[in-house]
Amino acid sequence: MNRERLTPDRIRRLALPDGAGQFFLWDTDAPRLAVRVTSGAKSFIFEAKLNRQTVRVTIGDVRTWTLSAAREEARRLQTLIDQNIDPRQVKRDQSAAAEAKRAEAETKRIEAERIATPALDAWQAYIEARRMNWSARHLIEHETVSKEGGEPRTQGRRPGESAKTLPGILRPLLLLPLEQIDADRVRVWLKDEATHRPTYARLAFALLRAFLNWCSDRPEYRDQVQTGACITRLARDELPKKAAKDDCLQREQLPAWFAAVRQIGNPVIAAYLQTALLTGARREEVAGIRWEDVDFQWKAMAIKDKVEGERTIPLTPYVASLMAILPRRNEWVFSSPTAASGRLQEPRIMHNKALTAAGLPALSIHGLRRSFGTLAEWVECPAGVSAQIMGHKPSATAEKHYRVRPLDLLRMWHTKIEGWILNEAGIAQPAEDRAPGLRVVV
Repeated sequence: MNRERLTPDRIRRLALPDGAGQFFLWDTDAPRLAVRVTSGAKSFIFEAKLNRQTVRVTIGDVRTWTLSAAREEARRLQTLIDQNIDPRQVKRDQSAAAEAKRAEAETKRIEAERIATPALDAWQAYIEARRMNWSARHLIEHETVSKEGGEPRTQGRRPGESAKTLPGILRPLLLLPLEQIDADRVRVWLKDEATHRPTYARLAFALLRAFLNWCSDRPEYRDQVQTGACITRLARDELPKKAAKDDCLQREQLPAWFAAVRQIGNPVIAAYLQTALLTGARREEVAGIRWEDVDFQWKAMAIKDKVEGERTIPLTPYVASLMAILPRRNEWVFSSPTAASGRLQEPRIMHNKALTAAGLPALSIHGLRRSFGTLAEWVECPAGVSAQIMGHKPSATAEKHYRVRPLDLLRMWHTKIEGWILNEAGIAQPAEDRAPGLRVVV
């Protein structure tokens, strides 16, 4: 064992002997301290016996440790040995504790960032996760209520309005961290919005509630959601009572309505509106009809029902004639060459213009569905039949025993309803083709 009193100069001059892989020079002042020389480095080491086992600890590079500091560290390590403590285990424990502390700090940092992240990030994730299950209109509603605003207005503006668009109605709430959207904040927001746009506030509240419910089911957002933020009582307390809508075409209004609608320059919109009235289907159900859903041979039409999934209704003569002349641009019966979805998106503008031209009162697209149910009573159609055509189950008071009618029975009544409506409008119903059945093949 090579031993001498170490000095900075001696350490500097120390070199690896020829042919040796490493070389140790032990200090006389600190007997357990040595300088180890290898081909690439010089370092201070400590070596001692513990339970008859050699314990070697690397103190550090001679360029970073002074000799006095290395001797002091060697004495500290010897103290541990004297106490029957393995310095290596102490070092491992310290390293583990330091790593655990760093990991804890990083976890806290990530959690703080996560909590401070605006709810808008979760809103975007919500849209991406649900967009395939939504109609195009529902998707647009979510994008509109959360839009940033500040874009130049593309349409005319009212006096006093900004030249740029305003933020979406939910934007102020979605800029808050998710955990800060609580009942108190929602109440203040809802009360303010209800004063000047109650209908829109009601829609936004429903969208917000659905969003928070989705977040509560997601592990990444569950701990941040305030479960009582959108309780039903808030809407009941802050929003004016929703009046029941009763817009509906009256019998005597049918001639004017059909005349105005048939004069609409866009044949797709004209056909869409008439089909909506004559089927009693919901607006998105009509817009979502594909060519594959229409069977001209067997006089049937499949409707994607939001309640039952899908229902089949008769393809009545007049509706069939409307569809037969429509352009087949793509998969959609009521197609649009400009819409990104390829199908009709907004028929209300042209419908409202037609109503104005005809001198008729306001009538929503859903009002056409109500009109079908009301007008069907003129031909004394059973409530269960019209309910099945329209896609909702009748109440117990309307029909004691709900049952599904065959398509032929529905067709008899549906054709009768269509014929009566057209007759009142002064329009001749196309003759029905021979009923489908077996054909003799010669």
